[in-house]
Amino acid sequence: MEEQQHLEAIMGLIMYGGNAKNDAMGTIAYAETGNFELADQKIADAEESLVQAHHSQTGMLTQEAQGNHSQVTLLTVHSQDHLMTSIAFTDLAKEIVVLYRRMDNE
Repeated sequence: MEEQQHLEAIMGLIMYGGNAKNDAMGTIAYAETGNFELADQKIADAEESLVQAHHSQTGMLTQEAQGNHSQVTLLTVHSQDHLMTSIAFTDLAKEIVVLYRRMDNE
């Protein structure tokens, strides 16, 4: 993978991962106030950002599988960590919404 393309993929992971985490945090805030319609929209936005991040990651993995190795830098590691944290946070936000819905129904 060309260095510029690799950097763009890394930045995609960071940017879309950050967007997903931000939307997941918004999900929790809306659920806390009982606004489940907006909570559902925010979680959908988070999931869309994760899809975009996965596209960046898939491009990097495809290049690696084709033998086009890239140097692993601290920025690369950071981008993967950022994505994984965002995935975990989004999954947790979904569970928190379930709990708030349950509390709202009682």
